[in-house]
Amino acid sequence: MYGKAAADFPRRIVCLTSEHVEICYALGAGDRVVGVPGTARRPPEARDKPKVGGFTSFRRDKIIELEPDLVLAFSDLQADIAAELIRAGLAVLCTNQRSVDDILAAILMVGGALGRAREASGLVQDIRDELKQVREFSSVWPDHPRVYFEEWPDPPIAGIRWVSEIIEIAGGRDIFPELRVGTSAKERVVDPAEVARRDPQIILASWCGSRVDLEAIRQRPGWAGVTAVKSGRIHELDGADILSPGPSVLAGLRFIHEIIQGALEE
Repeated sequence: MYGKAAADFPRRIVCLTSEHVEICYALGAGDRVVGVPGTARRPPEARDKPKVGGFTSFRRDKIIELEPDLVLAFSDLQADIAAELIRAGLAVLCTNQRSVDDILAAILMVGGALGRAREASGLVQDIRDELKQVREFSSVWPDHPRVYFEEWPDPPIAGIRWVSEIIEIAGGRDIFPELRVGTSAKERVVDPAEVARRDPQIILASWCGSRVDLEAIRQRPGWAGVTAVKSGRIHELDGADILSPGPSVLAGLRFIHEIIQGALEE
């Protein structure tokens, strides 16, 4: 690429988020990954890599010991560790995807940094093709059910922008579309009474690494009359399938699409 040999690109990569691990492997650069977060689960072989910490709690010394020539980070939540590593002399690439388009752009950015631009373009095109296929399939449905996605229960936090977009691509209607422009979780806090008033037909929940308590959702004050509660359409999603802004959002898309289609067929 641009006259550079493969050796001119980063050879030792530490990933601070699971989606960057997935991206590196999807681009054929998994052998260069020398450190991963404890949340890394995909692909399975990545689990054997040295662990460097959690999403917001990392071992700076462990990362430095691995002698990476590139650290891949994500969002303002990792700004502090990114700054520490930069001050320690390491190169850090921090992506900040919030939308589906941002996810695709991040894949292209990482691909360029790794000398895998062609592979990144191919991956992005594959993702675009599946998004288009699902969108076209669901667009002809006579109804698009109201969907509430909960990212955290106390206080209730609605889904981040890419989740809201995935719901719509899958054939649903996010009941809080106006919140997708918020850049922080605090801007997506919702009033439980307002959730009930907007009466979702489907409730989806993924609590950022914690197990979803479906019964607690059913028992919330004022929610007995919510359509999703009455019909039993409350579903837990694996955070790795929907809250990790990388290729795995396609798994979340497929799951949500199936749930919505099933609701329409009942």
